[in-house]
Amino acid sequence: MYFIDTHTHLYSTEFDSDRTEMVENAIKAGVKKLLLPNIDVASIEPMYRLCEEFPQNCFPMMGLHPGYVNENWEQDLLIIKKAIDENKHIAIGEIGMDLYWDKTFIEEQKKAFRIQIEWAKELNLPIVIHARDAFDEIFEILDELNDAALSGVFHCFTGTLEQAQKINSYGGFYLGIGGVLTYKKSDLPSVLTEIPLEQIIVETDAPYLPPTPHRGKRNESKFLLHVAEKVAEVKNCSLMEVARITSENAEKLFQLK
Repeated sequence: MYFIDTHTHLYSTEFDSDRTEMVENAIKAGVKKLLLPNIDVASIEPMYRLCEEFPQNCFPMMGLHPGYVNENWEQDLLIIKKAIDENKHIAIGEIGMDLYWDKTFIEEQKKAFRIQIEWAKELNLPIVIHARDAFDEIFEILDELNDAALSGVFHCFTGTLEQAQKINSYGGFYLGIGGVLTYKKSDLPSVLTEIPLEQIIVETDAPYLPPTPHRGKRNESKFLLHVAEKVAEVKNCSLMEVARITSENAEKLFQLK
């Protein structure tokens, strides 16, 4: 039995004092593969260094996070595209739209999202979507661009059953389920009762969104076990079944085998 943390930022500065230990602790806990989404130009090299240190466990993605789309977005995309052309990645991500903090660059976010979707289709890579207060805008773009060449995951999914069903209708997409599932006021458990395990992958989004009982602390990849245990409880199945199916889903989506 092993797990795959499909979304973790262990390369970030929050782990500068104990990064190697955090990876080793995750592996010891049974989280054997750690998938690393890029967020901006500055995170490219730290992410690559961690993948070089743990080539059997850490796997890089490449993309421009919508929260970092600003007046320099076109130049940043040129740098990111160069990295994509020169290195192997398992996905284009994390990309998408975030209208929670700031709507200043909403049109630029849409343009950057579209461009990176096209890259993914050309390269036959999945996309990892960041969707915060932007489901309608993202669905509008996917309704236009989705086809048999596109697959991906809605990372840190916290939407409604209707939104989950809409995502499922695209054909090649999964729901990324993380620590929010374990929160007392979360509506996710009721949504997941209607969603098959075959549409779910698990993640931490470390260092963010730590699961219960670690709320208020820095999240880390070994805490994925708490998410998986809650999935097993919600789906009324064994932890082993959650490990097997979500790992198979992740390996299929990200072409890890």
